[in-house]
Amino acid sequence: MQVNSVGADPVAGWGWAVAFTLAGVGVFGVLAVLTVPAQGLDGSLSRDAVLALVVFGAAILGWTRAQVDDTFVALLAAAVLAVLGVLESERLFAALGEDQIWLLVAAFMLAAGINRTGLPARLALGLAGRARSPRSLCHLLTLGLVGTALLIPSTSGRAAMAVPLHRGLASALPDRLVRTVGLLVPVVILLSAIATLTGAGAHLITSQVLAATTGEGIPFGWWLCWGLPFALVSSHLAAELVLWTGGANGRTPLRVDVAELRAQLDVPERLRPAEVRAGALLGGVVLLWSTESWHGLPPALIALGAALLVTSPRFGTVPMKAAVGEIPWSLLLFMAATGALGTALTDSGAAGWIAGHALVGDRPVTLLAAAVALSTALHLLIASRSARSAVLIPLLVPAALAVGANPMAVAFASTAAAGFCHTLPSSAKPLAMFAEHYEPPELRRLAVVLGPLTAALVLLFSLLIWPLLGLSV
Repeated sequence: MQVNSVGADPVAGWGWAVAFTLAGVGVFGVLAVLTVPAQGLDGSLSRDAVLALVVFGAAILGWTRAQVDDTFVALLAAAVLAVLGVLESERLFAALGEDQIWLLVAAFMLAAGINRTGLPARLALGLAGRARSPRSLCHLLTLGLVGTALLIPSTSGRAAMAVPLHRGLASALPDRLVRTVGLLVPVVILLSAIATLTGAGAHLITSQVLAATTGEGIPFGWWLCWGLPFALVSSHLAAELVLWTGGANGRTPLRVDVAELRAQLDVPERLRPAEVRAGALLGGVVLLWSTESWHGLPPALIALGAALLVTSPRFGTVPMKAAVGEIPWSLLLFMAATGALGTALTDSGAAGWIAGHALVGDRPVTLLAAAVALSTALHLLIASRSARSAVLIPLLVPAALAVGANPMAVAFASTAAAGFCHTLPSSAKPLAMFAEHYEPPELRRLAVVLGPLTAALVLLFSLLIWPLLGLSV
């Protein structure tokens, strides 16, 4: 999820944007209250459904404005629905206590403990030291960046972790290759987030909406089973495209000075005990998450136990206060608010009404193709990946049920396609963080090819690969 800002002061320039959002939510909502009869429009929609549609539409308008914070829009919309009686206030407040919220809280605390040990830097150093050409360096770094999706539940957090590595490599690589790697890092981070359930807040929103609508979310193990192969294939294809975009000669001999890079990253030669403990803890957590059906322990409880271990006085690697400081509370509030919005849309019948009136054909494959195309392009309108999932998934799930498609397959494909948001440096925070290392025309040339390729790859996996892994459309 992106945090929007203007210049150095994140509040500057918000006045008209906040007024715009308030007007959309308030004025249109009041008009709906005053003009819509109790039975709704033509008897097909209840008043609650109409109000939910109006407020949801206003929220979408707010999310398209770069000058106003996405969390503000989501909380405002949810609060308006609660005031209007469409959403029970207890359900709004209870949304912050959902399992998905606690899972993310604990995952960020665990990530803080693992990062404090220097284990991610050691893994990156080991991969970079094995490179013998620009092509092998890019693919080794891609492999490592995909792996970081298991370590850090945030694309911006993973990008921040990669900044020191890129600075270290800059002193040992030719200028052209430094720029190539500077483009590679954010591109791969965004595409590879789909590897895990905790890779992005949008994934938890998808699972949360599925659970609320169908009674079944996507467990961590199944998400890993479906998402990791796609993340690997799409990320390595993107690495080849980045090499082509940057004009780097992939076969030029290359040798990375491991000793110098080790000194810059402050990574000792011998493995430290804290790194061993952190690695063992992470391996145990992933194993327990992936075998939930065997032991029955909820992922949030497993993550909470790991977070307590990593912050404990003897075994831990980070103080509790520092770990809590790494939690993105704005993202958690956004997830809670959008979860409440999704509940209001579903319970009021608004989501089903939209699905029934906006269907593209009556075949599952047609709906799948439309969902993938829309998810791929929507980043041009709504920059936040979480906001895009909050908009699309509550509508796609009832649409899938209406045409006889598997809602889980359609929702997962949409979320995978939403990983493409590479057109502009402002389209995603990792791209903005590395913007000084590439030119916007380079990014646009990459996006022209990568966008259609990502959409085609999602369709290929949806129709041929994921059905073999138990996810049929």
